[in-house]
Amino acid sequence: MTHLTLISHELCPYVQRAAIVLAEKGVAFDRVDIDLSKKPDWFLAISPLGRVPLLRVRDENGKEAVLFESLAICEYLEETLSGPKLHPEDPIERARDRAWFDLASGLLGDIWALETTKDAEVFEAKRKAIVSKVEILEGAVSDGPYFHGRTFSMLDAVIASAFRYFEVIDAIKDTRVFEKAPRVRAWKAALAERPSVKNAVPANYPDKLRAFLASHDAYLLRQAPEGA
Repeated sequence: MTHLTLISHELCPYVQRAAIVLAEKGVAFDRVDIDLSKKPDWFLAISPLGRVPLLRVRDENGKEAVLFESLAICEYLEETLSGPKLHPEDPIERARDRAWFDLASGLLGDIWALETTKDAEVFEAKRKAIVSKVEILEGAVSDGPYFHGRTFSMLDAVIASAFRYFEVIDAIKDTRVFEKAPRVRAWKAALAERPSVKNAVPANYPDKLRAFLASHDAYLLRQAPEGA
């Protein structure tokens, strides 16, 4: 039996993608969290880019391989594991979903800048960039609960970690990024209730994310109401 170990950081959105796919496949795996500010030597020795996630794959003969980059890991899991298929069967729909992955990754980049910037102008520029991407998704998402309707897909797994940020961000300051996107709001809410998505982060994720924002002296935190 193949043994899987996900090497991760507890806040990393890219790790969450792989954790969600593993949970949806119903496959047991080990998870090892590391401190990215003090990367262990053993991690640097096996991570070509010095980033998480990594997936260590050890077969029944003890042969080991290490995979890196979240989308490559998710595709490997889809191709090799049993359980529900997360890609559409139709090759056109499958290709379209993979194209949407690029928007999801761009959304994560905008969110990173929004949450870590110290500058009000950068914050507003990134907020508008996120609104633009959300409005594009509003024109593509189904009536729900998920992107393709009732079937949870790889695209749902890929974008869920981006939406999760706003559970914390909008509790600090309402960014209104979903204000004109009712379908995306409903999609986001459905993903938040999915067990695989809930369990992809520790229970204290909101507190840890707030601490991360404080460590960056984030402009966002300075917008919080007194006592929030």
